[in-house]
Amino acid sequence: MKVVLDTNVVMSGIFFGGIPGEILEAWRAQRFALALSPPIVDEYWRVGRELEARYGPLGIAAILGVFLKSSAVIEAGDVGQGATTDPDDDKFLSCAAATAASVVVSGDDDLLSVGAWRGIVILSPREFRDRHLLPPESDEGSSPGFR
Repeated sequence: MKVVLDTNVVMSGIFFGGIPGEILEAWRAQRFALALSPPIVDEYWRVGRELEARYGPLGIAAILGVFLKSSAVIEAGDVGQGATTDPDDDKFLSCAAATAASVVVSGDDDLLSVGAWRGIVILSPREFRDRHLLPPESDEGSSPGFR
């Protein structure tokens, strides 16, 4: 499965862990492929440097270098007007369309409100983890046990 990760997911995972951190660990374990485009990479770098200035050095250059070595960076076209309410979010949809990614993972309410676009599902980090990374729930032990 190919996935586009919004900058807020990547930076939250790198700097703070939590569910976004679990998503990055799943990527590192090759449970999905990361789709990137030049505008997304540029935003990762810019925000990563800003967060390092605020929270201290974390080696963002080395971390993002791993992303770039492990993922193809594809030039993506324009999604057209009205795809999202925030034009800054369009880069994630255009990357998903250009790379045939099936999911965009974001914590951005404007992007999440789109829900789906041209067959691409937009999920919160928790939804993505629960739907695609956790093992399916077993039916064993869930029945009341009446015989």
